[in-house]
Amino acid sequence: MIEDLAIVDDPQERLSLVVDRARKRPPLAEAERTEAHRVKGCISQAWIVGERRDGRGYLSCDAESPRVRGLVVLLCDLYSDATPAEIAATEPVLLEELGLARNLSPTRLNGLRSVRAAIRDFAAAA
Repeated sequence: MIEDLAIVDDPQERLSLVVDRARKRPPLAEAERTEAHRVKGCISQAWIVGERRDGRGYLSCDAESPRVRGLVVLLCDLYSDATPAEIAATEPVLLEELGLARNLSPTRLNGLRSVRAAIRDFAAAA
């Protein structure tokens, strides 16, 4: 994932690619856009649905804002198909490595911390 995005030099263009990639994903079903799946701490509405299969976690997500949706999809892709231990131990350094974090407002960064916390909570419950 990092290699695919790193070939683009400009971090703003990388962010645009992340958003475009997320647009190609189907949205969550309305039945999954519930308060139980909503990420608390995000100003924009965002939802994460976790599923466990064969000892691994799989994440689906959605958000109202295209930029937030792109970033949440990026994080969910990072952690999908990982074990709960891998999810707990892996920090989302790709945001810094790709220069995406420095182009985000403090509010967005705080929201992404909330997304990471929701993903950790999912792993801990597994």
